[in-house]
Amino acid sequence: MREVDYIIVGLGLAGIAFCEELIARKKTFFVFDAQGDAASKVAAGLYNPVILKRYTLPWKALEQFPALQQHWDKLGERLSGSIHKPISVRKIFTSVEDQNNWFTASGQVGLSHFIKPTVTRNTNAHIEAPFHFGEVQHTGKVDIKKLISGYTEYLERTHAFAKAYVDHSKIELTEKGVRYQDIEASHIVFAEGYGMKKNPFFSALPLVGNKGEYIYIKAPDLKLNEAIKSSFFVIPVGDDTYQVGATFNWKDKDCLISTVAREELEVKLKTVIHCDYEVIAQEAGIRPTTGDRRPLVGVHPKHKQLALLNGLGTRGTMMSPYLAQCLIEHLEEGKPLPEEIDIMRFPKKFS
Repeated sequence: MREVDYIIVGLGLAGIAFCEELIARKKTFFVFDAQGDAASKVAAGLYNPVILKRYTLPWKALEQFPALQQHWDKLGERLSGSIHKPISVRKIFTSVEDQNNWFTASGQVGLSHFIKPTVTRNTNAHIEAPFHFGEVQHTGKVDIKKLISGYTEYLERTHAFAKAYVDHSKIELTEKGVRYQDIEASHIVFAEGYGMKKNPFFSALPLVGNKGEYIYIKAPDLKLNEAIKSSFFVIPVGDDTYQVGATFNWKDKDCLISTVAREELEVKLKTVIHCDYEVIAQEAGIRPTTGDRRPLVGVHPKHKQLALLNGLGTRGTMMSPYLAQCLIEHLEEGKPLPEEIDIMRFPKKFS
């Protein structure tokens, strides 16, 4: 029997962030992940501290942001290769009124740190932006696929990873904590994303799957070095290739790519870019979202050895380090969780 401090189920953005917190505290752990259709694998990896639809800050953005770049740079060092780079985000203005709203937002407390208080002129003949751009500062992109594959290899080298689904019915609750197969731990942390719907300990919580699809295009003439935001993103990923998306589908709960999504994205894309391109790939995933747009973090009220880190939605790249810190401080120090994310805001789900 192997003893560790924590068992972690899931190695997406949330699971990796929690691993990093454990490493910083010199805690031992073991991770199970089936390496299946996780939402993290198809995430854009873009962190942007401004909600560009309304020119507001996401929940706790100012608390999340200070250590964000340091977190991703440190992970790059651990994996012996950069996984993170700064990239500016330019919002296409839709009107003069939209520009004025941008200027108003740029003077607000908090937003002023991120919103550049000028109009950035469009000089790219292949971009349709008659009212030009607003530029968000301090943004960046994480190579999620490189992150997950690299972190998996790192854990395999340290004998802390198994590529396997977890059978929840075979999790044993013990006096010391929890046992699964031949591993004992004081806690098990579920970071399963939408897979939580099959977790009998937490499945009653209001996690709502939101299917998103991206296409990848090859556009040699586009020559974009910045991420462009309209009602969707166009994100350069290198070698004249761009990630375009994403769609939002609240009905389907599968990870299959669809012709409908591709056509939707191409229709939108052609309103923004005017050059030849070729669709070279398409991906789909289920975002773990909630009705109140807040994560699901906390400890099971009846089984204190069971913890949850989930519901990151579309902002996992930005939120995961902060949420992992909140959970480890709660588990190790007894520090209260922010009420907005604590799963006990849904007490009837555990009755």
